Amino acid sequence: MKNILRIITILFFATNSFADTYQINAGSFYYSPSELTIHLGDTVVWINDGGTHDVNGDISSINGDSFNNPESFNSPVTNVIGASIYTHVFTIAGTYNYDCSVGSHALAGMVGTINVVNNGTVVDIIVNSENHTTLETAVLQANLATTLSGDGPFTVFAPSDEAFNSVPANLLSELLADNDALTSVLLHHVHSGNAMSTDLSDGMQVLTLNNDNLIVAIDGTNVMIDMATVTQPDILASNGVVHVIDMVLVPTTNDQTVMDIISNSPVHTTLETAITAADLDETLSGDGPYTIFAPSDDAFDGLPDGALDLILANTEQLTGLLLNHVHSGNVLSTDLADGMEVPTLNETSLTVSIEGMTIKIDFATVTQADLTASNGVVHIIDKVLLPEYTEVDTTVYSIIKTSPIHNTLETAINAANLDETLSGEGPFTVFAPTDDAFSALPAGALDELLANVTLLSEVLLHHVHSGNVFSTDLSDGMQVTTLNNDNLIVTIDGTNVMIDMASVIQPDIQADNGVIHIIDAVLISEDPSSISTLLFKENVKYLYTINLLGEIVDKDSKEKILVDIYSNGHSIKRYNIYK
Repeated sequence: MKNILRIITILFFATNSFADTYQINAGSFYYSPSELTIHLGDTVVWINDGGTHDVNGDISSINGDSFNNPESFNSPVTNVIGASIYTHVFTIAGTYNYDCSVGSHALAGMVGTINVVNNGTVVDIIVNSENHTTLETAVLQANLATTLSGDGPFTVFAPSDEAFNSVPANLLSELLADNDALTSVLLHHVHSGNAMSTDLSDGMQVLTLNNDNLIVAIDGTNVMIDMATVTQPDILASNGVVHVIDMVLVPTTNDQTVMDIISNSPVHTTLETAITAADLDETLSGDGPYTIFAPSDDAFDGLPDGALDLILANTEQLTGLLLNHVHSGNVLSTDLADGMEVPTLNETSLTVSIEGMTIKIDFATVTQADLTASNGVVHIIDKVLLPEYTEVDTTVYSIIKTSPIHNTLETAINAANLDETLSGEGPFTVFAPTDDAFSALPAGALDELLANVTLLSEVLLHHVHSGNVFSTDLSDGMQVTTLNNDNLIVTIDGTNVMIDMASVIQPDIQADNGVIHIIDAVLISEDPSSISTLLFKENVKYLYTINLLGEIVDKDSKEKILVDIYSNGHSIKRYNIYK
């Protein structure tokens, strides 16, 4: 039961509709329809087709006797065509008679009747709903139908089928198979008493039959119960009221650690792997208390390609990254305030931003708050909180050395004796080709390149700029001077950034002595004959020349960057800075 309660995580939104609105038209001595049957909680609007009319549900205009309606109502008089004469929400079952009290309109036949039918019990509402089949199954299986059909009153926060569909299928099956866990979850959605939407207030706590509390948050017309949004309020029943919500509400259990919550969560497999790799699992199972801002798997998936591998390969940076998500102490969502600074175990601070119902930690949004544990609390967030790695003792070379996707570049730097240079003061901006980029070179070219230190140095220095150039410093058409006394051309199209013919796949990896941008191709300087010979030692023929737009141009074109295409499928970039 405990495992099931721990790992139900809800992410999606669903809407539902029960209460209806009906229109009655009022004209020359008529209400149309003159008889109407509706359900408890429905709304009726009277519209003026023409003339002067009102809606009188109190004293009969014909005989002066009370209508004896379950509740009385009457409206002002209006003569505005198309105007709403009166609107009424019927919250008491029974038969309502009414007439128009203007002049002799009632005597002329301007009378009406509305029959308000009871919706039944809260169980009847759930059973008769097309969008609550899972909840119906759960209530029946947990043997709660009889209880919830009793006198009550009960307030039920009813998750829709889509809300249950958001629970992983295997967990839902386990939940339905464990009556104790199922009962606990269901009773966590039920309050003993009538709590209409008009009774709710921001910050209010609603006690459930599971002896837990639900927190109400109200922002304008948006009402939330814990992290669930009320999509349809005030469906009246004979023994209470039902509010439809878009999430399953998970009861808190304090017999688990924050590490247990993460380990048992179906949406935190990457975070669990990272914590284990950094040997922080025992720490987070300790006394605490800890507040964890826990990025989901989708948050890690949102990192640029290669970034996660870089982080996991560097234990020091990985530890710093993870501790940047941990606060020493218990901080519940109700403790957070707009502009608040939350110190982390990485000796940084996270900034809280609150706008309406949305809570952000730095740039990450809290998608599920207050998963309480025996040693703290977990808040699920939708982005990874990246610390400033400039505070870590790293150089551009040490980052490349520890990167699992830059083995060839590390080998090349060592072979060219540039490791000490790139470990120096700098600053350096390094455009770092991946192993795949080097693998794309013609067969044998890499081995010959590594054997030719002079040529190798020329190629490597063509990837290094003296100075700090971050992605925010780049602009379309910009020229970046390299340590090879050449220039790289920056091309920016939307979010796509290219350095010559290479795409930047991960920008702004900061070091103490500069910054690294990961690229997907090896950059070749302005057609030195030695490189041409190296790359094209085979018996190949020149075919044609293209520009950066892919258009075929004259080989002697004056455009700054040209690419010569050869019969073996290889290409050479030429830079016409002197033409």
